[in-house]
Amino acid sequence: MRRTQRSETTISSSPQASDPAQLSHPTLGQTMAQPRWIAMLLLALIVSGAFAWLGQWQLERAVVSTENAERPTESVVPLDSVATAGKPLRDDVIGQLVEVEGSWVPGDFLVITERVNLDVVGYWVAGHLSTGADADSASIAIALGWTEERSVAEDVAEELNTDAPASVVEITGRLNASQGAELPADGEDPFDLNRMSVAALVNIWPGMAEWPVYNAYVVADEAPEALVTIDAPAVEGETTVNWLNIFYAIEWVVFAGFAIFLWFRLVKDSWERDQEERELLAAGIDPETGRVE
Repeated sequence: MRRTQRSETTISSSPQASDPAQLSHPTLGQTMAQPRWIAMLLLALIVSGAFAWLGQWQLERAVVSTENAERPTESVVPLDSVATAGKPLRDDVIGQLVEVEGSWVPGDFLVITERVNLDVVGYWVAGHLSTGADADSASIAIALGWTEERSVAEDVAEELNTDAPASVVEITGRLNASQGAELPADGEDPFDLNRMSVAALVNIWPGMAEWPVYNAYVVADEAPEALVTIDAPAVEGETTVNWLNIFYAIEWVVFAGFAIFLWFRLVKDSWERDQEERELLAAGIDPETGRVE
C-alpha cells in the first residue's frame, strides 16, 4: 500500500504531468500573431515603405528629360528677338521658327554639297539675305531648298543670281547654328562648299565680311521651283539615364526588403528559442543552467 502511494507521487511529480502547458508548442504563425511582433511588423512596414519611397525618388532622378527645359517653340518669332548679328547663337534658340525680312544680294546664290534630306544625299541652294537697305545691315545665310541632282541645284542658283527679286522678301524658317568649316577631301573640288559654314561664306560672298553677320542660318519653309523643301523637324526633348541613381534606387529597394526579412528572422529566432526551451523543460532540464531537475 505504501509502495503504491510512492509510485503515484512519482508520476504526479513528472514535468510532463504536472505542467501540461509545456507540451503546448505554438506554431510560427501563432508567434507572429503575438502583439509585440505585430507591433514590430508595423514598424518594419513603415521603415520598408520609407526605403521604397527613396528608391522611387532615386529612379525618377535617374531619368532626366529636357521636355520641361526651356527650348525652341513652334511659334514664329522675329529673328532679331532671339539672335543678334555678330554674337554667338544661344543653344536654347537653335531650332526656333523665325521670320526675317530683307533683300537678296545679287550673285551670292550658291550650291552646298553633301546635304542629306530624308536619308538621301544631295545639294542645297543657299542665298545671302541682307536685312536692311544700308551698308550696316546685318546679313544672314538662307538655305532655300534641296535637290538630289547637282545640275538642278546649279541651274537654280544661276537663275536666282540672274533674276532674284530686288524687292524686300519675307523668309520664314527654322533657325540653325553655323556649322564648322571643313576642308574638301583629296580629289574633290577645293571650291566646293560642303558645310553650311558662316565662316566659309564670309570669305566667299564679296563684302560680307564688312557687314554684321548672324552666326546662324535659316532653313526656309518654302523652296523655289525645281527644289524640294528641306526637311527641318522640330527639336525633340532629349532623355538621359543616370546609372548611379539607378544603382541607388536598387539599393533602397534591397533595404526595403531587408527590413521585412529582418522582422521575419527575429520572429523565427524567438520561436525557435521558445521551442528549444520547451523541449528542455519537457526533458526535465533547466534551460538556464542545463542541469537535470
